[in-house]
Amino acid sequence: MAHLLALDQGTSSSRAIVFNAQGQPVTVAQREFTQHFPRPGWVEHDATEIWHTQLAVAREALKQAGLSAHQVHAIGITNQRETTVLWERATGRPLGHAIVWQDRRGEALCQRLREAGHAELIRQRTGLVVDAYFSATKLAWMLEHIPGARQRAQSGELAFGTIDSWLLWQLTGGTTAAGAVHATDVSNASRTMLFNIERQCWDDELLALFDIPRSLLPEVQASAHRFGQTSADVLGAPITIGALAGDQQSALFGQACFTPGLVKNTYGTGCFMLMHTGAQRCPSQNGLITTLAATPLAPALGTPAFAQEGSVFIGGAVVQWLRDGLQAIEGSHQVEQLALNVPDAGGVFFVPSFTGMGAPYWKPHATGAILGLTRGTTVAHIARAALESIAFQSAALLQAMGQDLAAAGGQPVSELRVDGGACRNDLLMQFQADLLGIPVVRPAVTETTALGAAYLAGIATGLYAGTDELSALWRAERRFLPTLPREEAAQKMAAWHAAVTRVVA
Repeated sequence: MAHLLALDQGTSSSRAIVFNAQGQPVTVAQREFTQHFPRPGWVEHDATEIWHTQLAVAREALKQAGLSAHQVHAIGITNQRETTVLWERATGRPLGHAIVWQDRRGEALCQRLREAGHAELIRQRTGLVVDAYFSATKLAWMLEHIPGARQRAQSGELAFGTIDSWLLWQLTGGTTAAGAVHATDVSNASRTMLFNIERQCWDDELLALFDIPRSLLPEVQASAHRFGQTSADVLGAPITIGALAGDQQSALFGQACFTPGLVKNTYGTGCFMLMHTGAQRCPSQNGLITTLAATPLAPALGTPAFAQEGSVFIGGAVVQWLRDGLQAIEGSHQVEQLALNVPDAGGVFFVPSFTGMGAPYWKPHATGAILGLTRGTTVAHIARAALESIAFQSAALLQAMGQDLAAAGGQPVSELRVDGGACRNDLLMQFQADLLGIPVVRPAVTETTALGAAYLAGIATGLYAGTDELSALWRAERRFLPTLPREEAAQKMAAWHAAVTRVVA
């Protein structure tokens, strides 16, 4: 039986999952890595540590499955998006820590771009709002502040990439940089604020605007593409790398959302809701962005596949804060039981804008707040409010999507497919369905981010004929049906928006 290896490089851990040809996970290996917070609003990762943990879990997953590299049909890579790495071409060594997608140090440059009137040009070319979330300002900061970086970049000594490109370089370069492949896919490129999503190419005008040398940039391919082979010394034998995809577009693919109108929400460190819109862009009037979906077309780029997206910066990370910051729980898995000790949040609202607020608010300077505290408030109420904040923020995204759909004459969203670690929390999923008033559907395989990468790699290497075959493999595990009266749900959402207003005002 054919097997696929998915490398799922996330914000807080590196994971590797072996899937069989039916899309069922066989083994999973995972390792957390260090989070660096050198200043308020700054978030960094050690790119070398990411590589070492990703390599370790890849080897561990194959060992657990009893497979050699010769028995792996292909590898698919999916990754935390926007996180920016700058490294030496000659040695493969990074010039410093990677700047993580959550990092806000690029906001000053974003403010200058807005004031200079460049926001509309950037939105038209890239589908994105001007925000430090995306890679361009992170790379611009590196070139400005790392000694000698700009000169070395201009001389062709350096390479830029998001985490997919970084892992591809390491996997194909082996113990030396010789022969390393420098590439990315359309889904990751579309998150840099440098990529023209209509023409599907790096945009010279934007490169000039950010003062970024073209020689830094990776080659852009379809998400399903034979990018190269791993060096034999990496996993024991060469394996074809058949896919790169940003984690959220990969999850959209793994959820079998191949046609316009299908929506998924991933509950990870942040929450990311994507709606497939097909070959047509669906510009938002409600704070959402346009991005490129992962495309199975290989080897050449074809007609773009668009998605509308809303991003919540702090989703599951609020549970990590309860564990590490407030020390209210010892493990993240305990939050549901703690929250179930009370029937509701007791009027408490937790707005976890620790790193600003993303869609649909886009308030980069917002800070977090817990509102509605009384003498009777307990840590259980705060835990429940923290969980509910994840659902409230996600509901605000779907509200914005619904408003855009209505304005375009489209049909309302009929269900929400969910994945990510926090989707296993039944209390959270039921509350999400109650707020939305539509079924929330959890698939039988919740590892859809990794599954999407595996499926894309399988398409690129001929294991699957196309998306119809993959649609037939998708199965629901549970459907959470709304039980809350719509009027009461509307009141809760209104109270949430009022709480947000107090934070971002």
